[in-house]
Amino acid sequence: MKKLLFNLFMMTLPVLAISQEYYLLIGTYTSGKSEGIYVYKFNSATGDTSFVSMAPVSNPSYLAVARNKKYVYSVMEDGEDKGSVAAFEFDKKTGTLKFLNKQSSGGDHPCYVSINESGKWVTVANYSGGNFSLLGVSPDGFLRSAERTINLSGNGPDKQRQDKPHVHSTVFDPKEKHLLVQDLGTDRINVYTFDDKTGELKEAKKPYVAANPGGGPRHIDFHPNGDYVYLMEEMSGHVNAYAYNKGNLQFLQTISAVKADYKGAIGSADLHVSPDGKFLYASNRGDENDIAIFAIDRSTGKLTLKGHQSVLGRTPRNFSIDPTGRYLLSANQNSNDIVIFKRDPETGLLIDTGKKILIDKPVCLKWIAVK
Repeated sequence: MKKLLFNLFMMTLPVLAISQEYYLLIGTYTSGKSEGIYVYKFNSATGDTSFVSMAPVSNPSYLAVARNKKYVYSVMEDGEDKGSVAAFEFDKKTGTLKFLNKQSSGGDHPCYVSINESGKWVTVANYSGGNFSLLGVSPDGFLRSAERTINLSGNGPDKQRQDKPHVHSTVFDPKEKHLLVQDLGTDRINVYTFDDKTGELKEAKKPYVAANPGGGPRHIDFHPNGDYVYLMEEMSGHVNAYAYNKGNLQFLQTISAVKADYKGAIGSADLHVSPDGKFLYASNRGDENDIAIFAIDRSTGKLTLKGHQSVLGRTPRNFSIDPTGRYLLSANQNSNDIVIFKRDPETGLLIDTGKKILIDKPVCLKWIAVK
């Protein structure tokens, strides 16, 4: 029944995804010319953009938007016991962010933040701290201090990069009964049960799933039907596919996101499933600077490589598909631009529109509908 309803929804998507404007929120590194979070308007019919506002904040390298679109949360990716999470109120009429407060992230260099559907809880991954924290959210959007900080232990085979845990992302599953925590340092997806009422986190019956040794788990994304989840391994350049059911991950496949003849440095980063559930995209940094395009077999969840698209820039740390599914925007950190591609809904392939946003060190993209 769940798959039938999902397929029916996909059939209505072209009607639902009508042309409209969206706010594009851009997180940056502020070690150069950028000063914080930038807000642009994006036209989903034309791919055109226009600057709206900027909110100053230190190293807002990852953002999360509350379901009600009233509040935005940002990491402040600083070290030396200065790692923080900041809360903002978003005004949809003016497209501006108002700073509310900030709290300690509980560790150094927080690199990922997420908020659950109820808007009551925020989780943050501390890369250098090797831990993650859960913070409560007040009804007015303000962050409370961390309810709990969980320190991980262990290491991986790469003695330089995996000498200790390096938590890279914290993601609630679609039913929000579990939290998946990706640890680059120990090659694990850690699984916790989650109670929305109390914020209690407990290790699941199967507390972790081992990724490829030396792979370096970074980000995950769920298929819209909730039956599959995909993992990007930063160090190996592999994507792992899993069947998912109530906190249980069953391995399906490992497939490379880098080209077969590629010999350069590997630094894979981000991955996203298209809104229609037909394709998965994965970004490669290092010397490759492209996005791998995979078709998804909906009956098995397995991937087939369809091709690669140059990002026409350097270091695609993050990318995002707009809510209509028509465009893919690549945030190219080291060429200081966001390149806008048109997405072919039938083949999944990407077409350069010739349009881009020039901005220093863009590293995170999020969306809020204007209306």
